Amino acid sequence: MDGTQETYPDCVALSATAEVPVSVYGARAAAAVELLRANLPIPNGWAFAADTVRKFGRGEFPESWPVSTALKNGVMVSLRVSPINRDWGGPETLLNIGMNAARHKDLIDTLGQEAADAFYLRFVQGFAINVARLDAEDFDAILDRSKTDAGTDSATALAHSLAYYESEMDMPFPQDPEDQLRQALRSMANAWNGASGRILRAARGAPADAGLGLLVQEMVLGIGKGEFGSGIAQFVSPTTGTVNLSGRYLGQSQGRDAMDTTKTAQYLAQDKRGPSLEEACPESFMLLQRYGAQVREIYRDEMQVEFTVEDGQVWLLDATPAERNVRAAIAIAVNLVELGLISRDQALARVAPRNLSEVLHAQIDPKAAPKQLAMGIGASPGAASGKIVFSSPAAVAAQARGEASILVRVETSPDDIRGMHSANAILTERGGINSHAAVVARTLGLPCVVSAEDISVDKRSKTITLPDGQTLKEGTVITLDGSTGQIFWGAAGLVEPKFDGPFRQFLAWADEVREMGVRCNADTPQDVRMALAFGSDGIGLVRTEHMFYDPGRLTVMRELIFADKAEDRIDALNLLLPMQRGDFQEIFALMNGAQVCIRLLDPPLHEFLPTTRAQQKALADAMGIPSSKVSARIEELSEFNPMLGMRGVRLGITVPEIYDMQARAIFEAALEFTNATGRSITPEIMVPLVSANHEVELVKSRIDAIASAVQSERGVALDYKLGVMVETPRAALRARDIARSCEFMSFGTNDLTQMTYGLSRDDAGRFMREYVNLNVFPEDPFRSLDVDGVGELLLMAAERGRADKPDLLLGLCGEHGGDPESVKFCAEAGFDYVSCSPFSTPIARLAAAQAQLLKNVAKK
Repeated sequence: MDGTQETYPDCVALSATAEVPVSVYGARAAAAVELLRANLPIPNGWAFAADTVRKFGRGEFPESWPVSTALKNGVMVSLRVSPINRDWGGPETLLNIGMNAARHKDLIDTLGQEAADAFYLRFVQGFAINVARLDAEDFDAILDRSKTDAGTDSATALAHSLAYYESEMDMPFPQDPEDQLRQALRSMANAWNGASGRILRAARGAPADAGLGLLVQEMVLGIGKGEFGSGIAQFVSPTTGTVNLSGRYLGQSQGRDAMDTTKTAQYLAQDKRGPSLEEACPESFMLLQRYGAQVREIYRDEMQVEFTVEDGQVWLLDATPAERNVRAAIAIAVNLVELGLISRDQALARVAPRNLSEVLHAQIDPKAAPKQLAMGIGASPGAASGKIVFSSPAAVAAQARGEASILVRVETSPDDIRGMHSANAILTERGGINSHAAVVARTLGLPCVVSAEDISVDKRSKTITLPDGQTLKEGTVITLDGSTGQIFWGAAGLVEPKFDGPFRQFLAWADEVREMGVRCNADTPQDVRMALAFGSDGIGLVRTEHMFYDPGRLTVMRELIFADKAEDRIDALNLLLPMQRGDFQEIFALMNGAQVCIRLLDPPLHEFLPTTRAQQKALADAMGIPSSKVSARIEELSEFNPMLGMRGVRLGITVPEIYDMQARAIFEAALEFTNATGRSITPEIMVPLVSANHEVELVKSRIDAIASAVQSERGVALDYKLGVMVETPRAALRARDIARSCEFMSFGTNDLTQMTYGLSRDDAGRFMREYVNLNVFPEDPFRSLDVDGVGELLLMAAERGRADKPDLLLGLCGEHGGDPESVKFCAEAGFDYVSCSPFSTPIARLAAAQAQLLKNVAKK
């Protein structure tokens, strides 16, 4: 390498041997050469480099160029954009450049007066609108005035269009083909670089200085005596990815005319619904199928082709990746591997992990057009319809009647758990991406929209007031889209998820590649079953507090809270012990020896107490104590900042009997599993919200004592791992010290993000959208891990924790565990696993595999 930059000509003729790099001439030009190399029928053409196109915008043209000869010989050409990236779009294609009065006269002899007039009219209007920038509505008016009972009088419309052009431009319609081409080239260059063009490109992710190549090709007319026409063909279903030829063909047409739904096009293959190309011209149909198979092998992908038929001969004009949803993309990738066209690694790289949500959850049917009522933040993906209910009992009652419901709350609390389990979706007026409603919804796989601040929820009158003042009463049917945050009127059509063979095969390949584990957050046996269905490696977080929210257990928990004496607390805990043990037994049995990490009680005790006066009175009546005692105890437990108060390890140290009971339940359940299966397990016990090593030491000493007691009582040895949940910045900073007393660290990035930013995850939704829009934050830090801030704490803690304990197990169990970019960060940081909600597991599995593929490439 001498350091010089390779140069390419301004214009290159398309041929099988031509060098046409995408970065110089654009994607469409490069595609044409690829097809030519496979000996496929492609019209002659010329590609102009992006740098040359910039010159066209300034009116700088060469004195002579290769396309001149064709134009002088009466050949008409098309002008198509060839952006560096097809997704960037560009100005519309211009057909039939070179058409003029002389060529019009020739076509009258070959096509007849009417067809020749229509042909010339099309070019005049296309040139006037797209090159001269005249108003399209004026030409529509000309067409309207030229209509007769038999249709449009093309001769009249042509005469009026030519006259209108001359009056508006103060010159006759251009007749010189080279002049027409120069004007068209300059117009396209300026349209691309104009303000509107730049805005449209930016919306599609293109850089401000994105280059545009242009492609000039000889016209294959698609109009003539015999079988002439044009069409679009796709060889797989866009929704399932299975082999299925679809598309449209329109006789006596050009370009993408066949896609105009106002015109009566033909099917491609024989179809009982109407005529087809296969019936009209079997030879053309067979050629199209053969070319489609060749194009698939060239691109190693399923493609969509634009084609023209000229007297039975099929010409290919362009080939683009076939339209597909995510389910189809997976099926296509799996099929291409089975055909030997791509490798498994290449297949895994072709699907964006985040897009798997479309396969995992019901989605609104693309054909549906529901009326939007309001907008919030999409906090849990998927879509659902149901009747509005305003309380958990109403949701439970609706489920009992077999009715779908949408639970609507200002905010949810632990009291709403039963209703959330019964509802089909959740809508809250307040809250953020990691609010209580959002986290529980993601665990349950329910669509959830939070922070719908344009609506006003009145739980007393059981109404929702919309931005326009309209009121929705309980029982009104609405639809939520938890992916987009949209709220719609009525029951929109839904497309249900389908976990078919290709989907399972695809994820099995991901599992073979990835090295980082993917576990699930699962709070109940029901959650564990869901985790297993989604291919979890284990359970990375069991939130034990969720086991206490069942009405029967909640009463006992409240008795514990109101106990005045230690022996009364012990009595209440003895009632809770078999309940906890039973849950753990079922979880261990379901996981069948796979790793299970159980977090000891985390929330402050006030969360288990009633909030309204009516609920407080009902509790006092049930417990046979004065209402004043209930309100006094609630007042005693109240804190200014309960999430920063007596919760987590602080509660475990000040009321140690709770953690003692939980540890005993874990150990006894583990021994029951061993007795039933003959295999031992090593449960992981996680201490939440630690900030100092001595906190861990205090808890560990009591848990060790409980373990020794259970071993003595049962006469069986047991083992367990003690770890911590790193949720405070201090725990991350003191990781080296804390690691001495534990065997694993799991980062709870929900709270860690909250404490690092000083943001409430429940309230951040009120301003987060504006912050992201203003680029204060590049992304909602509760949705995708802040790698610069919170991520640095994770890296620091990992390095310090493993400084003296290289085998320290590292995991992440916050909601970020299901975010692809966060998973990638954890894989690069050398974490052992991430843990996420069950429905996010497939996303994390694929993201972990893609991260490993990148690491493998870096090693080579």
